[in-house]
Amino acid sequence: MSYSAFDQERFLDEPAKRAGRTEFMRDRARVIHSASLRRLAAKTQVAVPWENDFQRTRLSHSLECAQIGRELGESLGADPDLQDTACLSHDLGHPPFGHNGEEALAEIAQDFGGFEGNAQSFRLLVRLEAKTVDASGKSIGLNLTRASLDGATKYPWSRTENSRKFGVYDDDVEIFNWMRQQAPAGKKCIEAQIMDWSDDCAYSVHDLEDAIFAGQVSVKNFEQDFQELYKVMTTDYKSDATEQEAIDAHARLSALSAWPHYYDGSLRSLARLKDSTSQLIGRFVLAAEVQTRKVHGNGPLSRYSADLEIPREQKLEVDFLKAIAGHYLINAAHSQDRYAKQQVIIGELVEMLLKYPDELDSYFQKPWNEASDEIAKMRVIIDQVAALTDPGAYALHARLLANR
Repeated sequence: MSYSAFDQERFLDEPAKRAGRTEFMRDRARVIHSASLRRLAAKTQVAVPWENDFQRTRLSHSLECAQIGRELGESLGADPDLQDTACLSHDLGHPPFGHNGEEALAEIAQDFGGFEGNAQSFRLLVRLEAKTVDASGKSIGLNLTRASLDGATKYPWSRTENSRKFGVYDDDVEIFNWMRQQAPAGKKCIEAQIMDWSDDCAYSVHDLEDAIFAGQVSVKNFEQDFQELYKVMTTDYKSDATEQEAIDAHARLSALSAWPHYYDGSLRSLARLKDSTSQLIGRFVLAAEVQTRKVHGNGPLSRYSADLEIPREQKLEVDFLKAIAGHYLINAAHSQDRYAKQQVIIGELVEMLLKYPDELDSYFQKPWNEASDEIAKMRVIIDQVAALTDPGAYALHARLLANR
């Protein structure tokens, strides 16, 4: 594998404290030990994590994404510690209550620089996570290498270029621009592409596994519910599949020996479900590895030397799996009351923290006091709310309501 001294640079030079560790090992360790990663243990993935002891949290999803990405990346020549770092970092910025919380904050922040979970992840890595400060005392976050930061960046562009999906806020562009030096405009490095595909593979399959375990989904219903699934697939998940392609994707999946045709709650049935999960992920990952090697050859692939090539059939199969969780869980009638209450909590937290800024965590007090205008003050409030876990959001909301 080939990573230059340029790829391994840090925004602020920090010589290693001891020999024997690569720069990318240091990056991985910094993310592993970060408070932001720990907090993901109590943040929603899709299902409410404490409804049973089986459901994924945002942390367990990130760990699974990292395992998938590390193996795929290493097979193609990417540095495994860099790839691990990228995958572990990809969801750090997600707020409480999953994508529902993200939508609520995006609505609130639309006139204050916006909110996007991926841009918030970048902000944590380069500003909010406590690790490194410059000579003036300004935090520069974990101070990861250029290649690790770039590998963790799913959307390498600003809100100006795409107001819905973007990877950096305006006040974080200094390190973003440093990171993107010599990178093709708007293009993701292969490590970021591997992270993105590993994320898709992990959550599309694991959300299905969690839902089957909890009795929320039966694969027997997919055929009769196909039109609703196809609508979610193309509308909510922006798949470009034709209706026939979606039918074919479902047919290929259901014909697999690994397809979870039944689940009865027994240990034997659970073992089969786990094997289904493993084989489906293996199918998607191997397809990308084989196709990428077919296009780009057998040498080590890193940074901007190649793209990850994903066969269309497997991409559409993953799109179909995403639609299952979207239809039966996220869009389900029984979820809407919870979502509405969570959005009210997010809105009231922002409103009450603006009124009672003394309730901000101690490390947000200085940025609040130094904020020069309404936009800067709102950004501090959004940083605080986004950092909360699900239980933390409920607890702070209850305390603020009791005190106002």
